[in-house]
Amino acid sequence: MALTEIDRNLLSRCLEREHGAWKEFVDRFSGLFVHVIQHTAHARSITLSLPDVDDLLADAFLALLANNSEVLRRFRGDSSLATYLTVICRRIVVHEMIRRRMAEEMGHVKSHGSALERAHVAEADASTRIENRELVQRMLDGLPEGEAAIVRMFHLEGKSYHEVSVALNLPENSIGPILSRAREKLRKSSLASVSE
Repeated sequence: MALTEIDRNLLSRCLEREHGAWKEFVDRFSGLFVHVIQHTAHARSITLSLPDVDDLLADAFLALLANNSEVLRRFRGDSSLATYLTVICRRIVVHEMIRRRMAEEMGHVKSHGSALERAHVAEADASTRIENRELVQRMLDGLPEGEAAIVRMFHLEGKSYHEVSVALNLPENSIGPILSRAREKLRKSSLASVSE
């Protein structure tokens, strides 16, 4: 299927940061992303809660905004925009599901697991880091100090979930949801700033 003129214009307006364009983009493709998330989970026999779907949805939109919307800028129009976004969203979701599954599995053997197992968990944690320091700084603005400390340690200092939980005396399984909520706040603030 070819790229439609409507999608070409919408994409162009988003990349030019035109007022209201990003909100229109999110409204247009949120349903598609939710479908991709649910279908991917079902194909892998994974049950997702509504907060899980929301987290993955936020992760997908954040990936589109990262590095000055690099993923969107790479789109060449060789397919429909929906097809391109489906592939991108599926990759993000699969990657995140693998990371979460590995973290859960390794969580049971973390204290006595091999160095290789710990390295896999560290690699999985690192894969969700936001590389763009400017994006992380934007995420830190307006966060309560406790959440900001977690974001800072994970994204800027490169600490694993386990290291953050030990340093701040928090349950390890609370780190991921806190980071997801911080990313969601960033996504909402990005939507607000683009639509202003």
